[in-house]
Amino acid sequence: MLIIHGQIRYSIPEEMRKGSFVGNVAEDLGMNTKRMKSGGARIVSGDSSEYIRLDVDKGTLVVGERIDREQLCGQTSPCSLSFEMIMMNPMQLLSIVVEILDVNDNAPFFTDKDIKIEISESTLPGTRILQESATDPDVGINTLQGYTLHPTDHFSIKIQTGPDGSKYVEMYLYTPLDREKRDNLLLTLTAVDGGDPQRSGALKIHITVLDANDNGPVFMHPIFKASVTENAATGTVVTTVSATDADEGPYGHVTYHFARVPPDFAELFSLDENTGKITVTGQIDYEKNKQYELGLQAKDQGGQMDSTKVIIDVIDVNDNVPLITLTSFSSPISEDSISGTTVAIINVKDIDSGKNGRVECSINTKIPFAIQSSLKSYYTLVTDGVLDRERNTEYSITFTAVDEGTPPLSASKAITLRISDVNDNAPVFEQSSYSATVMENNVPGVSVFSVKAHDSDWGQNARMSYVLIDSQFNGNPISSYISVNAETGAIQAVRSFDYEQTKSFEIYIKAQDGGSPPLSSNVTVKIMIQDQNDNAPQVLYPVQTSSSLVAEMVPRSADVGYLVTKVVAVDVDSGQNAWLSYKLQKATDRALFEVGLQNGEIRTIRQVTDKDVVKQRLTVVVEDNGQPSRSATVNVNVAVADSFPEVLSEFTDFTHDKDYNDNLTFYLVLALAVVSFLFITCLVVIISVKIYRWRQSRVLYHSNLPVIPYYPPRYADTLGTGTLQHVYNYEVCRTTDSRKSDCKFARPCSQNVLVMDPSSTGTVQRMQSEKNILGEPDSPLEVSFLDTTLCGQQHCCLYSSRGMLRSLTLYYPWFLPLSIDQTSL
Repeated sequence: MLIIHGQIRYSIPEEMRKGSFVGNVAEDLGMNTKRMKSGGARIVSGDSSEYIRLDVDKGTLVVGERIDREQLCGQTSPCSLSFEMIMMNPMQLLSIVVEILDVNDNAPFFTDKDIKIEISESTLPGTRILQESATDPDVGINTLQGYTLHPTDHFSIKIQTGPDGSKYVEMYLYTPLDREKRDNLLLTLTAVDGGDPQRSGALKIHITVLDANDNGPVFMHPIFKASVTENAATGTVVTTVSATDADEGPYGHVTYHFARVPPDFAELFSLDENTGKITVTGQIDYEKNKQYELGLQAKDQGGQMDSTKVIIDVIDVNDNVPLITLTSFSSPISEDSISGTTVAIINVKDIDSGKNGRVECSINTKIPFAIQSSLKSYYTLVTDGVLDRERNTEYSITFTAVDEGTPPLSASKAITLRISDVNDNAPVFEQSSYSATVMENNVPGVSVFSVKAHDSDWGQNARMSYVLIDSQFNGNPISSYISVNAETGAIQAVRSFDYEQTKSFEIYIKAQDGGSPPLSSNVTVKIMIQDQNDNAPQVLYPVQTSSSLVAEMVPRSADVGYLVTKVVAVDVDSGQNAWLSYKLQKATDRALFEVGLQNGEIRTIRQVTDKDVVKQRLTVVVEDNGQPSRSATVNVNVAVADSFPEVLSEFTDFTHDKDYNDNLTFYLVLALAVVSFLFITCLVVIISVKIYRWRQSRVLYHSNLPVIPYYPPRYADTLGTGTLQHVYNYEVCRTTDSRKSDCKFARPCSQNVLVMDPSSTGTVQRMQSEKNILGEPDSPLEVSFLDTTLCGQQHCCLYSSRGMLRSLTLYYPWFLPLSIDQTSL
């Protein structure tokens, strides 16, 4: 609802500084500043907003820019600024008028600073010589008040008042002139105003005295009046002035000239000095000046002249279209707004006058809006019906202003009014339910599916947010399995799924709009886990163990197609990933056996003969049908024999054949490299020590000094330079089967017999007696591996005597012998 207040008037002097106080609007209206701030009070008039500014915080009007009354209003009095102040919630409109008071800041001035006049000496006293006027932009008491002349020996002045109230001066000859006495005179005409302090302007009059010319020109009228339409074409004749001179000849020829014409007026009109025709030479605009006043002079050749004034009235024509200004506009408005709600306020102006400036305003039809006249040149747009955003989201409203001129001129302004939404529609999913699939072993965070809901509302009311409704699955919250993006509705996996554990589950998603209160709807999404070939087949039979041997017996009388055994395997995957096929990869005799592709049955494909070996090993590959496929292998031992003892003797050593995997091979190679490095390091050290001792012995040999051997405790001299502990005895032990032998270093002192590994079989016998070795002092003590084929996996055995150790020969697993003499040891 629009509330219209009356009019408030203030008055301030011109030339006030920017920010000066004008008036307290809040106090004059009886309201506080909080109301002005909350209502967004502002000045809406376009022409005066730069001069007067509204201080909303204080509720006062202040000067926005320095105001020059003469520039703003010219000679118009009183001079005022009119504008409107508008406030919202509720909408209020106030008309404010600020009158600008004049100060005496302009001095009177003449159009010309100096003029020259020629006067005949025969001019009679009382003859009017000059008519002149000064201009003062100020008004009232500060404007032009009078004139003074100096000196006054021959001339006097009379102050006259024109029809418009302006004052001008007429100068008359007071005493006769005598050219022979004085042919040039200088007069000063001064114009003064009534301000305080008083200001003035001067005009220098240079008079040249001529010989006699008895009669001067005389205008037919003291004042000429004429009219011209605005926008008149260049060359249009406005009026013709005329003057007569009773003299004849050159003294009777009259010419016409402008006098006291402002420069901007002189650009609009021209005067034919011979005919007195005044014509249009510029663009005449009624809105700028409604009247022009021109001063004219008529001169003869003898120097006499007469003055007059021409007043030209400008006739207005309808040449300006109405101007529509959108003062206030509320967009969007709610679709539940009641009829009569104010939508916009416009200001319509036409700077033409009379009926050319009278304007009627209207809007387009068939829309639920109406326009009302609220204040002079102001119109209010209000609702006039029911608004429905779902039917019309916006309205295009066109304001049309038409004046009453002939022909009428019009202007239009279009605005687009948006209708804001009310949250009256719940979200709707694209489907009533959804189903999605995700491959097992997925990466956490992978996108599974996306749901989408629509809301026929708009803006925040249609902004969707998706929420995963809390529920339980397998005793865990559903949020530990799935997450939903609140903005996009994208469903993401929180964990990696295993098809073998979870086949499918359901989640419930709620779509909620952003209205107040919010509306929502739910949907069910079924998540199905797709199987992936991530499990290799598992062989259930035959059972593979490292400690026992399982063998299938085939009698030598077996015929073709004899069922030897059946490989049983399973795959925990499903579908084609669990379809298994069996293939024979390796076999001792591939022509004897075959494996069923689908059932894994191992059968003979020919008659068993006596030439077939007893021990048969088959390697069967079990492969699934996945992409890529996975497989497992199984070794099947088959004994081709008719009796168990025959099988037992052949399979005695079978349990010791072990297949080592790639990791064991890697560690064996690594151990071999480390042992090699240590061996080479020891070899270098031993050679270095040997060379060093050899050089020392050479020095002692050439020194001719007696050598006194030193024996550390518990050591004895053995034939010169070597030392060895007294109490160490060694024995070697060997079994009848070298592949099952194991020997260790015996403990020192009293123990002479080395105990064998319990897993070994066979008998123990003494290799050589201690006396035999001690009986040959120069014979080397040799230590060797009993079985070179198993030296890398067996222990070595050392046999020694109490005497001197002359030499030692070591055989390493790579069969590189190394001899070390007694000096090194």
